[in-house]
Amino acid sequence: MKTLQTFVSYIILSFLVIGCSKKSESQLYIGSTAIDTNTIVSNLDTPWEILWGPDNYIWFTERAGRINRLNPETGENQLIVAIPEVYEFGEAGLLGMALHPDFDTEPYIYLVYNFLSGEFIKERLVRYIWNGSTLEQPVILINNIPGNSYHDGSRILFGPDGKLYMSTGDAGNLNSPQNMNSLAGKILRINPDGSIPEDNPNPGSYIWALGLRNSQGLVFSPEGRLYGSEHGPSNDDELNLLESGRNYGWPDVAGFCNLPAEITFCDLNNVREPLTAWTPTLAVAGIDFYNHMDIPEWQNSILMTTLKAGKLVSLRLSSDGLSVTEQADWFTGEWGRLRDICISPDGRVFLAVSNRDGRGTPVAGDDRIIEIKVAGPTGLSVQHKKSGIIKIIPNPVSPETKVVINEEYVGSGFTIISHTGQIISAGKISQTQFMLDTGNLKPGYYIFQVSGQVEPVSEPFIVL
Repeated sequence: MKTLQTFVSYIILSFLVIGCSKKSESQLYIGSTAIDTNTIVSNLDTPWEILWGPDNYIWFTERAGRINRLNPETGENQLIVAIPEVYEFGEAGLLGMALHPDFDTEPYIYLVYNFLSGEFIKERLVRYIWNGSTLEQPVILINNIPGNSYHDGSRILFGPDGKLYMSTGDAGNLNSPQNMNSLAGKILRINPDGSIPEDNPNPGSYIWALGLRNSQGLVFSPEGRLYGSEHGPSNDDELNLLESGRNYGWPDVAGFCNLPAEITFCDLNNVREPLTAWTPTLAVAGIDFYNHMDIPEWQNSILMTTLKAGKLVSLRLSSDGLSVTEQADWFTGEWGRLRDICISPDGRVFLAVSNRDGRGTPVAGDDRIIEIKVAGPTGLSVQHKKSGIIKIIPNPVSPETKVVINEEYVGSGFTIISHTGQIISAGKISQTQFMLDTGNLKPGYYIFQVSGQVEPVSEPFIVL
């Protein structure tokens, strides 16, 4: 009886999550997928970082020095704290933010901001403690990083290895990106306590990768690859696959290694060329990875915001993550300058509009955060019908659970999907019977979906 009650509870929970919606301001299309768009908070001033928190709130920074916590369901916005040391001028101000991956037990919030040191603009990484209502006990982890009124970076995020990754701009100094004695124009790798990881590629140095101009977007793929967006000069904005110890060329190389001097530099300096580049430039900004069933056109894609171009760019990756196989533009001119993006576990996309950053043309309500979600029913209600072709034994599952499937599906791909529609894992079917690895699945309701060579089929299962 307990098993049946649990099964029913998870089904009810699934449709409660799916059915929750707000009134849409406008309906647009991503290919053939209808989406609703909605402003969930307005009258902001240059939102720079937006994150989906473990508390199911959106945390975001405003460049003037404010940190906010937003309820995405009600639009209620809480100003957590304003940091008086933040110096906002040009592109400088409060920039990147990251929450500790074990936030429930270690409620640390990491922030990057510019400040004045005498007459010079500098940058620092600071760790705060969240006490449930505000931030307290600031600890400066890295201080006096070169800064300027432009080219300050700085996106930060935790990797699957538990280390903090931070992009820094060249601060307008062309000598810094190739100078291993400067933290400017780099990707830094940092222990959560601010110390230098022992396995960094350069012993005793935070520097993990070099040769960057001004990277304002970082994201890890589900496979653990780190990607970054990079501002070019008047040419060659870039999307890079960032790797330990690699050089990304700036200022000796812009875009690909395709000029004689660039080819020579690349050969001598372990340069990794971008996955793709844009001329004219788009002013590329925040990026995130879309790994959800709701919008098929965006699956396995990096979604990239742009400032000057005022559009969202989807970049579908190859199965090995080493190349971009498809690119498309969305929402051109719809809201203006787009600074950052975050994606909720149930597949909603949130965009930070940045028209009040000194280079845009604000309209009433700017700046704002826009919600994008599939129109009407989403998730399990429109995904797949149970066919009886797949058998999952036993169900609810155990460590010895087996999948049995018809022979014509051998060679097809499969995905495991959560009750919110998020893709949890994927693989390929090589035989008609195989063991199902459920060890990393949290208790809940899941879909085992098969697609590829024949008509898609699926089977639900429960993890207790």
